[in-house]
Amino acid sequence: MPDLIPQIQQLAAQYAADTVAVRRHLHAHPELSFEETNTAAFVTEELKKLGLQPQPIANTGVVALIEGQPGGPTIALRADMDALPILEANDVPYKSTNPGVMHACGHDVHTASLLGAARILNELKGEFQGNIKLMFQPGEERLPGGASLMIKEGILENPAVSNVLGQHVFPHLPAGKVGLRSGRYMASTDELYLTVRGKGGHGAMPEMNLDPVLVAAHIIVAAQQIVSRRSSPKIPSVLSFGKVIANGATNVIPNEVYIEGTFRTLNEEWRDEAHQHLRRLCEGLADSMGAVCELEIRRGYPYLENEPQLTARVKAAAQEYLGPENVVELDQWMAAEDFAYFSQAAPSCFYRLGTRHEDGRFASSVHTPTFDIDEKALATGPGLMAWLAIKELAQ
Repeated sequence: MPDLIPQIQQLAAQYAADTVAVRRHLHAHPELSFEETNTAAFVTEELKKLGLQPQPIANTGVVALIEGQPGGPTIALRADMDALPILEANDVPYKSTNPGVMHACGHDVHTASLLGAARILNELKGEFQGNIKLMFQPGEERLPGGASLMIKEGILENPAVSNVLGQHVFPHLPAGKVGLRSGRYMASTDELYLTVRGKGGHGAMPEMNLDPVLVAAHIIVAAQQIVSRRSSPKIPSVLSFGKVIANGATNVIPNEVYIEGTFRTLNEEWRDEAHQHLRRLCEGLADSMGAVCELEIRRGYPYLENEPQLTARVKAAAQEYLGPENVVELDQWMAAEDFAYFSQAAPSCFYRLGTRHEDGRFASSVHTPTFDIDEKALATGPGLMAWLAIKELAQ
């Protein structure tokens, strides 16, 4: 099996220019979540060129199967395809041609890498037993998450998937390196929408009003005790409010205040409990001050769990392919990712692909208008993904 590594690396190098071209095409033509019609059509045509039979799933998703020699399991490889509502600030030849929409989270890299891995795996299908299921997913950036829809439509069945692997760009690591973490890695995410209602009026006559701004301020401060005093310090939790609208004036107290926030954690039981605490606190505190608080909690993605035994195998295989010095251990991350749905449904491993240049270029974070990558990463991503899949089939 290790004898395949030079062959995979040679194929990855051979196809590197094509992979870069695919990524640049995707980057120049981004589409928002659940609107990836042209992206899905492009992916479908690329897969058909390999002699595969791609099928639509979850409306704008695509799935295809590479069949190796009979008798082995099925491993799923996932790439997301959607872009973000961000106006790109990069001045590059492949800059977004869709103003206000940008591949600022690297999903163009993920899709190009999986197409590159598909080319390699399709050439080597006589060398492994089992199947590789290619999952090109829509809507990672928007609830309810394309992963959940694909699972509901049976993407992990027929044939049944043993393990799921996914990779994601990581500008904190230089290209040529990857990072991973065993166990609980990324957080659940819930969206919070609060409306605090009181009685507005002239700012010079507070006794005639019921100030919702003051009530909202108490709620925002008091809610932090849910994280600091109601949860175990052993459970990572984040409660943040990022939007507060009190549409009054210097001398006008408004009738209501609108607040948006997020709650994230790495424990599903505590997640449910925290929701109850938050609701009681918001409604009770508002009531005690004579106001009304309406709280809507939109449940988002679950926490992401990297199955320990699978992750240990992925780490060892990545060290074989890249060298131990190019495989690093990651810390927990309180961002969210709908790959978590796969991790809740099957043994899964979600690892990170370095995309920063060694000289410090391409260090902009994801979800920013200046995000871009050192395209050297596209020589690493496809080959590594192909090797990990083949290695896992041999277990």
